Amino acid sequence: MAEHIQHDKDKTQRRAALMAGIGLLMMVPLAVFAFFTVIESLVVPGDAATTASNMRVADTLFRLGIMAFVIIAMLDILVAWALYVVFQPVQKNIALLAGWFRLAYAAVFLVAFAPLLQAIEWLSTADYLTAFTEEQLAAQVMLEMHRFQNTWDLGLGIFGLHLLVLGYLVYRASFIPRWVGVLVVVAGTAYTVDSIGGILVANYALDLASYAFVGEVLLIGWLMWLGFRRAD
Repeated sequence: MAEHIQHDKDKTQRRAALMAGIGLLMMVPLAVFAFFTVIESLVVPGDAATTASNMRVADTLFRLGIMAFVIIAMLDILVAWALYVVFQPVQKNIALLAGWFRLAYAAVFLVAFAPLLQAIEWLSTADYLTAFTEEQLAAQVMLEMHRFQNTWDLGLGIFGLHLLVLGYLVYRASFIPRWVGVLVVVAGTAYTVDSIGGILVANYALDLASYAFVGEVLLIGWLMWLGFRRAD
């Protein structure tokens, strides 16, 4: 009986690991599309007029980018649950904390979409188009993009805390190499430092998270391996 119960728990953990791995893997192309193909290609720092013009021309692309962000946030909620199931045998309370941090990040991420939607409104609503000049509309659009970026940066700080806690769990787990946990902690530290730096330092230029993502990639690989390798 005890062996049967343990078998069911192991099976649930394997399925959760696979679900978390697939969810995280799906986020990669969505994030690349939403941030690099859409946001970075359309928004020209310091040039509100060009940014507004780009967004008008690529209205459908911009809306698809927002949808990609929304899907990522939904996947984050699913991944938060799956990671809790995977790591709660290691230390339940800490796994719960990691899950809440990821849910908080997803919530802030969703709030960050509001300025993106408002930017579209500035450029497509008839009342705005007649009440404001082109320069005023462009300035409003750029302001909304700054609001999006600031809110997202804050969310990435919370995501960094999630990775710090998750890295501790990975380090303590017996089914994933400890060095993967160390690299996840490094990634979490980078996100947290970047977020705090952006708040405390004017024109903060460091982007440590861009160089510390190795732990996240390796974690995805190990979660997928756990899901497949230990399957019945």
